[in-house]
This record gives sequence, structure tokens and C-alpha cells, in this order.
Amino acid sequence: MPKNESLVPLKMLLFSFHATNTIIISFLPLYLKYKELNGTEIGWVLAIGPLASIFSQPFWGYMSDKYKTIKRMLLLCVVGLIISSIIFFQMNGFMAILLIGAIFYFFSSPVGALSDSLAQRRADELQISFGTIRTWGSIGFAFSSLIVGGLLSFTHISYIGWVYAIFGTGILLIVFRLTDVKTESDPIQFKDVGQLIKNKPFILFLLFMMLITISHRANDSFIGLYITQLGGAEGLVGIAWFVGLVSEATVFATAGYWFRKYHAFVFIIIAGVLYTIRWFLYAAIDVPIYIIGMQLLHGLTFGVFYLAAFDYITRVTPNLLQSTGHLVFYSVFFGISGIVGSLTGGALIDSFGGQTLYMVMGLFALVGTIGLTVYHLTSFIKKHRFGALKND
Repeated sequence: MPKNESLVPLKMLLFSFHATNTIIISFLPLYLKYKELNGTEIGWVLAIGPLASIFSQPFWGYMSDKYKTIKRMLLLCVVGLIISSIIFFQMNGFMAILLIGAIFYFFSSPVGALSDSLAQRRADELQISFGTIRTWGSIGFAFSSLIVGGLLSFTHISYIGWVYAIFGTGILLIVFRLTDVKTESDPIQFKDVGQLIKNKPFILFLLFMMLITISHRANDSFIGLYITQLGGAEGLVGIAWFVGLVSEATVFATAGYWFRKYHAFVFIIIAGVLYTIRWFLYAAIDVPIYIIGMQLLHGLTFGVFYLAAFDYITRVTPNLLQSTGHLVFYSVFFGISGIVGSLTGGALIDSFGGQTLYMVMGLFALVGTIGLTVYHLTSFIKKHRFGALKND
């Protein structure tokens, strides 16, 4: 089978999952408001997703490595996603929505990480760029942000559960057609996970990275509110997301031309510098339309940073624990950072306004970038000094 043909189901999976995930990211707050939850209750429901992912993503990654399959874990997660989503969208009352939401996120949050892990492994097998596969997720997100928004405006937000169930069923049908990855190593035992905890480069990288990803996740949560604070209409929020996602998809699609030219860490540091500049620029402006133009930086920050960081994690994680390492990375990037970014960002924007929030985000990104740079230079010097001593 030609390699491009074998990747079609995987590209369709990424497109479909991220298109489906748009429904949750963009429209769930409106649905919860329709369900008569207040702002604080909506915040708790949204926070349960990153909290659940901290536990669910390493768990499903470990199960994938233990049983040497990503495809079967995806099947289980997607079936759980569909069943729990049907129940979730039938619930009324804060506690019922919160509890079922935790179950729903337990199954839904690992799908993206497992899909990316499969895409990375398939890219390595076929010796092609991971970004050329991952770009289909960004295209799906951008497509859905326009289509689902128009559909729900034409009908009603109460129909969101039906739309999600239809999209989820499409994901399930696609997963059956996936080509799984084959590994020759023995199944891992629980004690093998200790290799990750003792892996100093892995842990240090996650800690420094988190300072940057906290700022990224805070922006995800509050860019819409910041635009409206500056006097922008709600329609500008959708345009801002669309411009950012087109930029992201472009970076992913062209990764094969630029990504392998330098070490992954060079791109990580460049993206960190651009993140810092981006947030300081956002803090300095007072005209909402300028944010639309600056959303072009989304691809050069998140797109470059995510590709390079995912590649670096793949390098420093033992082959035996690839899925586990990928999903731990995912739980830090989108889970822990999402909780800290949402809670800290919410307090800052309520007390001091959006410009102060983005100034603090710029400082977070600056400190994280400095930490990553020092870490990389120290590792580089140690490696070459050890090599020189070894040659002597």
C-alpha cells in the first residue's frame, strides 16, 4: 500500500477529532449557560477537563505501551467518549453535569494525544514529517469553528449534543480503518514507568516548558474575553481563532521543508522568544482589530513549539515508553498548564484587566524561555566536554 494511502485514515482521524473538539472548546460555555449554570459553575465544569486529563492521559498511554497498541486504546476511548457524551448532554444541575463531565473528559482528552502519538510513530516509520500529518487536525478545527458555529446559530445551542454524537460516530468509523504501529519490545510493566520519573532531561524539560504552556493555555481561555474588553464584537473572536488556526495549519503543513534543518531545541527556544514578544505586544495594544493581525503569530509560536517539543520528548523517551511519554507531555501541556492558566488568568483578568494578564503571561514565557535556553546550553556543554574527555 502506498504510504500516502495508508495515512488517509490517520489524517481523517485528526481532522475529525479536532473538528469535534471545537464543539467543546468553542461552544460548551454557551451550552452550560443555556443549562442555567452561573459563571463560577461554568468555570468548574471547564476546569474538570484539564484535571481529568492529568490522570487519564498517562493511564491510557501506559495501557497503550503495555498492550503494544494505540488503535485498540483509541477504540475504547472513542466508544467511551460517545456513550458518556450522550449522558453528559442529557444532564441537568451543576453536580450532575460536573460528575458526568469528569467521566466524559476521562475518555475524550486522551484521543488527541493518542492520535498525535500514532502520527509521530507513523511519520518515523515512513520517514516523513509529523507536521504534514498533524496539520489535518488544525484544518479540522478551523473548518468546524465556521461550520458548527453557523449550524448552531441556524438551529439552537440545545442541539449541541446531537451534533457532537454525529461527529463522534464519524471518529469511531475512522478508527476501525487505522493502521496500528508495530513494536518488537516486550510489554512494559508498571515498574518500567519509573524510567520516566528518573529521566532527568524529560522532567526538567517539562518543568521549564510548563512556564510557557501556562501562558499559552491562559490565552486559549481568555483571548475572547480580552477582545470584548477592548470593545470588539463577538464576531471578532471567531475571526481571531480562524486566523490563528490557518497560521497553525500552514506551519504544520510546511514542517517538512524547515523542521529538520536544525536541532529541535533551536526551534523550541525561537518559539519561546516569539511567545514572549507576542504576549507583550498583546498587552500593549488597545484596539481589538490589531489582535486579529497578530494572531498570525499563533502558528510561529504554538505550531513551532508543539512540533519541536513533541519531537524532543520522542527523542528523550525510551522506545518502550513512547506512548506513556507522549501522553505525560500532553497532560502537562494541556492539563496542568490548563488548570494553572485558567485559574491564575481568571484571577488576574478579573482584578487587573486583560492588559495586566498578558503582561504577566509575557513574563512567564520569558522566564520559561531563559530556563530552556540555560538547560539546553548546559546539556550541550556537558555532552561535548564528556565527549572530549572520552576521546582523550
